[in-house]
Amino acid sequence: MAKVSVIGTGFVGASSAYAMALTGACSDLMLVDLNEERARAEAADISHGAAVSSGVRVHSGHYPDITGSAAVVIAAGVNQKPGESRLNLLSRNASIFQSVVPEVVKYAPDAVVIIATNPVDIMTEVTRILHPKPELVLGTGTVLDTARFRDLLGRESGVSPRYIHANVLGEHGDSSVLCWDHAQVAGMPIREFLASMDKQWTQELADLIESKVRGAAGTIIAGKQATYYGIGAAVAKIVEAVLKDSRAVMTVSGPSEYGVCLALPRVIGKSGIMHTLDPLLSDCERKGLEESAAVLLETQSPIIKDGKLLLN
Repeated sequence: MAKVSVIGTGFVGASSAYAMALTGACSDLMLVDLNEERARAEAADISHGAAVSSGVRVHSGHYPDITGSAAVVIAAGVNQKPGESRLNLLSRNASIFQSVVPEVVKYAPDAVVIIATNPVDIMTEVTRILHPKPELVLGTGTVLDTARFRDLLGRESGVSPRYIHANVLGEHGDSSVLCWDHAQVAGMPIREFLASMDKQWTQELADLIESKVRGAAGTIIAGKQATYYGIGAAVAKIVEAVLKDSRAVMTVSGPSEYGVCLALPRVIGKSGIMHTLDPLLSDCERKGLEESAAVLLETQSPIIKDGKLLLN
């Protein structure tokens, strides 16, 4: 196994580190935060959990201490406020990345960089611009949205989400595209599978599931101010795929034919995104993906033009 560093030990960064420690996704974890006391406390707490599970060694430190990392998770940034769109976070978090990414490049130039800060698709693009090796950069994309989709389908069908094949593509946000036409269980289209289980499929049910997937973050934030366990588990899974070179297919964020970073099914291995797949989509889903890309293009236009950052 290998060393992984996490930049930013807020809810998402700490939860990502905790998930990696519990699952043994790596051998060593280094936590870095401007709030050094917070980083030390999180490292100690997570280390105690690792002592009764995986034995992962957890430490806190400064940027020079990330040297030798095979992967670096960037979770630095300001929190999403109740009712705030992920896209409204853009300018504030992009400014933070202008100081974070150069430090990561300086001390871990060959590490795969995994972005977990929202709005994640645009922050992935920002990082690719700032990084001299953009091919090493990927974002968590819609890995969490896909998990939410599969979870809801599993609840309706009575099947473990692990055995449901269904993806969410595009933006990690309101314009995401739920791919119904190729959602499957054991090779059967989800609609046919539900019918075989004497369960009724209706458009109302589909609309409800879409609403719950897209509204999940808002619902959670309204109740507990932030979402972190789900994304933490998603980050740990991505890191594991990188370190083990497992060639897992995950809907991470990366460059696309639409001129923006967005989520597509991609093969993940030791150098990050190994291959991007061209999924089978209905005309409606393809149109939805194009519209999602247009939303991202418009949103990032105040700070990104012709592949360059416009921030001061």
